[in-house]
Amino acid sequence: MGLVLSAWLIGPAADRVPSSSSSFPPLAVPTSSRVTLILSSSAASPGDRRSHWSSQHHSPHFQLSQCKQEATRAPAELSSDGVRAEVGVESGLHVWEVTWNPEHRGSHAVIGISRQDCPLQDSGYKVLVGGDSLSWGWELQTNQLWHGGETLACFPCERRVSLRLKSSNSLHSKETDAPLLIPERVQLVLDADAGTLGFAVDGSFLGVAFRDLPPGVELFPAVSSVRGGARIALRYLNGTTRNPPALKALCGLSILQNLGQQRQNQVDKLPLPPLLQHYLLSSF
Repeated sequence: MGLVLSAWLIGPAADRVPSSSSSFPPLAVPTSSRVTLILSSSAASPGDRRSHWSSQHHSPHFQLSQCKQEATRAPAELSSDGVRAEVGVESGLHVWEVTWNPEHRGSHAVIGISRQDCPLQDSGYKVLVGGDSLSWGWELQTNQLWHGGETLACFPCERRVSLRLKSSNSLHSKETDAPLLIPERVQLVLDADAGTLGFAVDGSFLGVAFRDLPPGVELFPAVSSVRGGARIALRYLNGTTRNPPALKALCGLSILQNLGQQRQNQVDKLPLPPLLQHYLLSSF
């Protein structure tokens, strides 16, 4: 069966996925099998409590939807406002998705993580998540990383510089110097065991943005905004322990990666028993 499956997966060249129009795949970095698997697995139920914004820990200028999965900032002058998730994590590898329309961000639009007592409201217009030692944030307008009230680096600028040096096109060089337009959906990839926070966009893992996060401390997804009408949704996608992935999961991931996006709907045609076909369809 293995030889038959290999031949089927190789398939004709016409089945290959065309190159993406997104600017992020060239910026993607290699990931561990744990990260690749969790980014490819089926999302948790939308009703999971880890998808809820906290009804207690948010600025008074943020209003939550009835399901608590969406937070909307009311118009307010000279105020910086934040909200964090209801449930945090102390261990494991976890992925959340934040949905935030770029047209409703404005300046000082930040996503990241915070400790339990991170301030979530302050006067003036400023970066709130990442504005102190209790939070770590990525400012989406400028692509700057923030922690302790200071900018640490541009993200993912190191990779962009590498691409620019390889390019002989001066126009391309100018484009890579400008901040990237971050799309509506961004995934936060928190490895609480390794003490790292990374981000993924358009299916591309952009790498680790923050290292040396405090061990054994509950960490929460958090956002901050100064834009009236900003509507920000949270969705917990998946999580796993520090244990290595199961061999069955790795094999399933390998099969789907070889299928490519254009042939994901052809799982039922694979030369596999129905039970294994069902596993591929239900797990990824």
